[in-house]
Amino acid sequence: MITVLSELKKERDMVDSIDWEMTPENAVRVYLEWGNIYARGDRSVVRSKDDNTVYFVVNCWSRPFYIYLLKRNSQEAIELARFDLPERFEKPVCALKGVYPLDDDLKAWLKKELDVA
Repeated sequence: MITVLSELKKERDMVDSIDWEMTPENAVRVYLEWGNIYARGDRSVVRSKDDNTVYFVVNCWSRPFYIYLLKRNSQEAIELARFDLPERFEKPVCALKGVYPLDDDLKAWLKKELDVA
């Protein structure tokens, strides 16, 4: 597992595969609650365990808070990377305990750090 942001930056294939719009809630809906997809008008159907997505989540259950890069399919979520959440993002993102998507400021910061257009 990658634990340094500068190391992830070097993994261009991995960085290019990130779905910046995926959220923890949508990942559960798409990969674990398949019957729920059509009901909401989403036509991105998971056909097999080979279908996957790579996305970030912020874990705010306990300190230190972490940003995880996950690869999710219908059978598992693999942690590809884990980084400390910068302190300046703690208050807006981790106001309550839980697992959250990137907010706009954190997403913009990560894209800048990873040289994503």
